Amino acid sequence: MNKKKILLVDDEEDIIKMNKLRLIESNYDVVSANDGKEGIEKAEKEIPDLILLDVVMPRMDGLQTLLKLKNNPKTLHIPVIMLSGTGDKLILNKAMINGAADFIYKPFNGEMLLETIKKNLLDK
Repeated sequence: MNKKKILLVDDEEDIIKMNKLRLIESNYDVVSANDGKEGIEKAEKEIPDLILLDVVMPRMDGLQTLLKLKNNPKTLHIPVIMLSGTGDKLILNKAMINGAADFIYKPFNGEMLLETIKKNLLDK
């Protein structure tokens, strides 16, 4: 069975390192990007099986990035799990209305992350 590829988009280097290690240990290939613009470029190039996308980032926030991903024929089929440190229900609603597959609030534990990923990769 081929390893599933996950694109991790977050502007916090510590979060990228921690989650990248956790995902590699769980037998996923991981590609990372530091902001939404870079995330879109890597999504188009790498065509990952799933995207973990932070909401609050400079240059292009997660909601803007999600809209661009879901309006792009190359990436619209990729499930996107939004990650947010804010408890703002409006952001959650906007993300889900605009095509997010799931939403996880930070801080989250590793098991929650892995279970949410597995759930969203079942169809792939």
